[in-house]
Amino acid sequence: MTGRGSVMFTVSVPATSANVGAGFDSLGLALSMHNVFTFEACDTVDITSVDGTHVPAGANNLVYRSARAVYDQLGIPLRGLKITQRNDIPMARGLGSSSACIVAGILGANALLGDKLTKRQMLTLATAIEGHPDNVAPAMLGGFVTSVYDEGQVYTVKKNIDEQLAFAAFVPNFRLLTAKARAALPQMVSHKDAVYNLSRAALATAAFCDGDYGLLGVATKDALHQQYRLPLIPGGDELFEFALDLGALAVYISGAGPTIMAVVRRGDTAFFERAKAGLPTSEKMKNFTVYRLLPDNIGATVE
Repeated sequence: MTGRGSVMFTVSVPATSANVGAGFDSLGLALSMHNVFTFEACDTVDITSVDGTHVPAGANNLVYRSARAVYDQLGIPLRGLKITQRNDIPMARGLGSSSACIVAGILGANALLGDKLTKRQMLTLATAIEGHPDNVAPAMLGGFVTSVYDEGQVYTVKKNIDEQLAFAAFVPNFRLLTAKARAALPQMVSHKDAVYNLSRAALATAAFCDGDYGLLGVATKDALHQQYRLPLIPGGDELFEFALDLGALAVYISGAGPTIMAVVRRGDTAFFERAKAGLPTSEKMKNFTVYRLLPDNIGATVE
């Protein structure tokens, strides 16, 4: 196997927050929390977690399956890989843990094979595996990303997130599987609700591009998924109200949940102090922990 002068590559992939309210399956942003993976050529499948998180150790591991997709696309046999994972992104919490695995597998395999795929090819492959680009695009590219998956191709526009913004991730101590969160959604939506979201997704994109963050409170409102998913998140309604009362610019369900994300001014340190103090005192919100995250405008890296 050919590489870039090394037999091992390290891939770092940021957490992501998808939908950003109204941008269902199309908007996402990258955050300063990362999973780190190492890849080495190997004749067997050897997968370990270095932080104690349980991960599949066989060929059904999502990182390995994503790496194998690169080999399959290039028509190159894969005997095995040695992969280590450090999993800082909480699993099944709406912060893109599965997308991080997919992106890492693709980038790691591509590096081992001598960078044969372009970034667009890798992003298209990642989207085909994940099913939609809202997480994998910002995971790979960083920043705030608008994505469309059309006839097998991914089209994206990336905007660096202003460093004056920070994000408060309210992460609960329980999981919500994406399949369950998607099953809660209606099969059909009204024309009125579709227009409601279309206009707000466009406004959210414009607000991030123009730096008019006062619009985010309106732009992140949603009629397609949040009202159906909030009942699956005990304390979610209260947390929306709590974060807004503390002065958040916007509050929305991160991805499929159960994490609730608030957009705040980076200099608003009082927000985080009051959030940390207030959560334990509430019977309905005591299962949540708040994390202060910053924008990641770089995206996944390979070294």
